[in-house]
Amino acid sequence: MTKKVLTWPAVASIIFLFFLLTGCGDDDSINPESLTITDIDGNIYSVVKIGDQLWMADNLKVTHYRNGDPIANVTVVAEWSSMTAGAYCDYNNEVTNAAVYGRLYNWYAVNDSRGIAPEGWHVPSDSEWKQLERHLGLSNEEADSAGWRADGLGGKLKATYNWQLPNDGATNETGFTALPGGNRYFGSGNTFNSINQAAFFWTAGESEGRTWHRALLYDRSGIFRYYEPKNVGLSVRCVKD
Repeated sequence: MTKKVLTWPAVASIIFLFFLLTGCGDDDSINPESLTITDIDGNIYSVVKIGDQLWMADNLKVTHYRNGDPIANVTVVAEWSSMTAGAYCDYNNEVTNAAVYGRLYNWYAVNDSRGIAPEGWHVPSDSEWKQLERHLGLSNEEADSAGWRADGLGGKLKATYNWQLPNDGATNETGFTALPGGNRYFGSGNTFNSINQAAFFWTAGESEGRTWHRALLYDRSGIFRYYEPKNVGLSVRCVKD
């Protein structure tokens, strides 16, 4: 009896039919719980789907740009304050904090053309953060406003652990798992602030000449939108291209 051997075109047709019938390859079929991404340093991040977007569910920890060039690790206060190029630090310059909360980056690192995000990902723009907020229930008018807004919606992004109490409104129902990594400001003395109390996230680019960020606070349930100087150190989340 002669065995029939499937040719490649036949195999390809079967594979295509399988994907068509099962919906594999469709964004709606993606199960983020089974997905992770890895940066150039080998750090592994969880992924969560929120609306039509795929987000990292961990704060960025990378110490190199996508092409392998190192990002400057700046620990000296005076040097950090005067930086006009990309830099990162660990909260209180203690590497153990990075394991939990990720690293803090200035705006120049976030917007460097060499890319700080893993391949296929990028730092979200202000508009992409607004898209996330509208999915949570914010109106277009509220999303465009500055200051505290989205009362009750920020808790959907906050982890239910590692926050100082009362961790107002925290449910983490989106799986975003925002952690309070604090920030690094500039000036004299101890410029690290708000670990366990606040999460600060950069947005990419500039809008209306401003460098927007988002913040969540332990005693608020909303989402804060405002602008920051470029040499502030904030956490970073990435979104899929």
